[in-house]
Amino acid sequence: MTDHTEPPPPRPSTTPPRPSTTSVPSPGGAGTPVVGLPVRAGTAGPQAEAPGAPHPAQSAQSAPVAPVPPAQPRPLGPGRRWPRSFAGRLTAPLPGVRAMARLAREGALRPAAAGLADIPQLPFAPGPLPAAEPGTVAVTWAGHASWVVAIGGLTVLTDPVWSRRILGTPARLTPVGVRWEDLPPVDAVVISYNHYDHLDAPTIARLPRRTPLFVPGGLGRWFRRRRFTRVTELDWWEAAELPAPGGGAVRFDFVPAHHWSKRTLTDSCRSLWGGWIIGDQQGRRVHFAGDTGYGHWFKEIGRRYQAIDLTLLPIGAYAPRWWLSTVHTDPEEAVQAFTDLGARNMAPMHWATFVLSAEPVLEPLQRLLAAWEYTGLPRERLWDLPVGGSRVLPVA
Repeated sequence: MTDHTEPPPPRPSTTPPRPSTTSVPSPGGAGTPVVGLPVRAGTAGPQAEAPGAPHPAQSAQSAPVAPVPPAQPRPLGPGRRWPRSFAGRLTAPLPGVRAMARLAREGALRPAAAGLADIPQLPFAPGPLPAAEPGTVAVTWAGHASWVVAIGGLTVLTDPVWSRRILGTPARLTPVGVRWEDLPPVDAVVISYNHYDHLDAPTIARLPRRTPLFVPGGLGRWFRRRRFTRVTELDWWEAAELPAPGGGAVRFDFVPAHHWSKRTLTDSCRSLWGGWIIGDQQGRRVHFAGDTGYGHWFKEIGRRYQAIDLTLLPIGAYAPRWWLSTVHTDPEEAVQAFTDLGARNMAPMHWATFVLSAEPVLEPLQRLLAAWEYTGLPRERLWDLPVGGSRVLPVA
């Protein structure tokens, strides 16, 4: 089952910001008035800042909080026993018959023709990959939720999807930003959960069977059936380490997300879902949110990991809102999640690649830029990369 068939539970309770008169170009070229960050009535977004006040990320970092000691790394690879179901981790109920009937009646699964007209304008600018040297932290967006992360001398892939199409969706809107043959040797892969646009079997089959894989609890058997021999399954707040060149290690912490899992008709919530904190020997951290709605977990992640240098957050596949509000952040909620995390920088993802929902194809970035400007966040902290674009984290 793909992402456009996800449940429509109630929205998170947050306070909407004061109205704004910002205007964002619509896909047809006309200005669309925006009220309270360009969100629809009844939705929530980031609060405006008082003049001269520190931006929310700084406030979150400076607020006194109880320290949380990091989890001791678990051993790599051994299989584990997991509960039959992770349904108790849901922060929203799965869809019912009425919701399914409404979705079928409305048929709002794809943008209208005008919303697809801007496909040629989607940002695509592939370039050379930064070198994965021990002192370098860099990210390259391959498209959707697939990143090439250079950290601690290792090359790490997130949710690698190099296929032209996935089950139940049209072909990619933009090509993959990094050719598979241009990748350096892949040192590790992290998987957020098992939906087809995040766990792509044809891409996984390209990997050497000894590639270290870090996956959610309950998902390891999927990889072991495909003869992968170095699979580490983690629960929320657990961690594992992989030796890095020149000594030390790169650390992988599995953190919660607001989502669910399903890959077949009979396996709802049989495996876990979540995001990852990837950290190097110098304490620099990249947060990969995976697939998630907005909710309380962002503040808790920010409390436990108080020095996130970069967060990779989803901004697309959010319409219709009644159906997707608690499993996919919209652009305004992504900005709020960034401030909740207390991260230094944000790079958007989960847009401009596949048609999974009904919003116009350029709208996610347009709304993100408007929300970012509205909150007064420094523009240089938003890394809105094109597909294939890279950015190197400055040395502190």
